[in-house]
Amino acid sequence: MSTLLPPEHAKAMAAFDHVQRTRLVFGNGSAGRVGALCAELGLRRILLVTDPGIVRAGHAAIVQEALESAGLEVVLFDAVIENPTTDCVETCRRVAEQAGIDSFLGLGGGSSMDTAKGANFLLTNGGRMQDYWGIGLAGRQMLPLIVIPTTAGTGSECQSFALISDAKTHQKMACGDPKAAAKIAILDPELTLSQPRNVTACTGIDAIAHAVETSVTKKKNELSWMFSKEAFELLLPHFPTVLNQPDDLNARGSMLLGAAMAGCAIEASMLGAAHSTANPLTAHYDIVHGQAVGMMLPHVVRFNAEEGEAREAYAELAAIGGFGQAETGDEPVEHLIKRLTQLLERADMPVTLKASGVEESMLPALAAEAADQWTANFNPREAGQAEMETIYRAAF
Repeated sequence: MSTLLPPEHAKAMAAFDHVQRTRLVFGNGSAGRVGALCAELGLRRILLVTDPGIVRAGHAAIVQEALESAGLEVVLFDAVIENPTTDCVETCRRVAEQAGIDSFLGLGGGSSMDTAKGANFLLTNGGRMQDYWGIGLAGRQMLPLIVIPTTAGTGSECQSFALISDAKTHQKMACGDPKAAAKIAILDPELTLSQPRNVTACTGIDAIAHAVETSVTKKKNELSWMFSKEAFELLLPHFPTVLNQPDDLNARGSMLLGAAMAGCAIEASMLGAAHSTANPLTAHYDIVHGQAVGMMLPHVVRFNAEEGEAREAYAELAAIGGFGQAETGDEPVEHLIKRLTQLLERADMPVTLKASGVEESMLPALAAEAADQWTANFNPREAGQAEMETIYRAAF
C-alpha cells in the first residue's frame, strides 16, 4: 500500500536555482594532483595563500613542489591570520598585484580560503572589501581560484562567500558572489592529520553546527536539506574518533567530506542565530569561532524548536544520529540538544558563557550586535535584540 500523503496534505517544496560551481576532488594524497589540475586550466603564475602554521607543517612545500613540477610559477603569501581582516586582505592583494599572478590557491583553513577570495575581489574589481558586503556586487570576472582545505570545518571550499572582518569595527562581513567560487576544491584527508587537537575540535564542532543550522533556515530547500542531512550523517559519528584516534584516515576523510557537504548546504540555504550570537563572542572575548558556535547552538536549537517545521527537521536529524524517535514531539529535540552539548564536553571545552569569561553585564550589548548580524535574517524564528538576549542568558 502506498505511504504517500494525499495531495491536500503534501507540503509544498521550496523553489531553488542552484549551480554547483566547484569541482570536488577527494581522496588520500589528492593534493599531489594540484599541479596537473592547475595545468588543465591553463594557469601559469599562481599566488599560494596560506598561514605560517601550514608552512611549518610542510604542506605549503608539498603543494608548491607539485605546482612547480607541472611548470607553474609560484608566489608565496604566508601571512594569513585567523579571522582575516580587511587589512590582511589588502596586504595579500598588493602582493598579488606586484607579482602579476593569473590565479589564486588558498591552502589551509577557512581563513586562508577567505583571504584568497577577498584578495581576488579587490585585485579584479578594485575598491575596498566593504564594497562587496552582500551578494553579487562584483561587476568583473575574477581570477581562477583553487582551494585545498587542511581543516574539516568552515566548508569555505564549497562557498562563494569570503568572511572578512572590518579592521576598525570588527564587524564580520559576508562578501559573496558566484564569481568568487573556487574552480576546484581538493579534499585530501592526509593534510588534516597535522591539526592540533583543539583545532580538530573547534573546526569539527563548526562543521556540525553548519549541518544543524542549514537544516532550518528560511532559505532551506530540498537541495540544501539533502546536503545538511548528508553532512550531519558524515560528521557526528566520526567527531569523537578524530579527537581520540587522530590518525584514523577514514574518520578524517568523513569529517572533511562532511564539512564540504555542509559548505554546500550553506551556499544553498545560509546560516542562522547560532552564528549570529557566536561572532560577537569572538570579537569581544577572542573565543575561538567553533567553540563559540558550539556553546550557542544547543540554546538556539531549543529557541527555534518552538517553530513547527524547525522542530520536525531537528527531530529528523536526531533520528539520523540514532538518538530519539523521528517524531515531532519534544523528546527527539532534547536528545539532539544533549548530544550537541556533549560535543563541547568531549573536546574539554566549557559549556557556558560564564565559564568562558563572559560578563553578564555584557549580554545586552552582545545581543544588540548579534541582532545586527547578517545571518540573523535567515533564522527560522524572528530573532531581534530581545530574543538574542534571551538566548545568551540561557547560555550564560
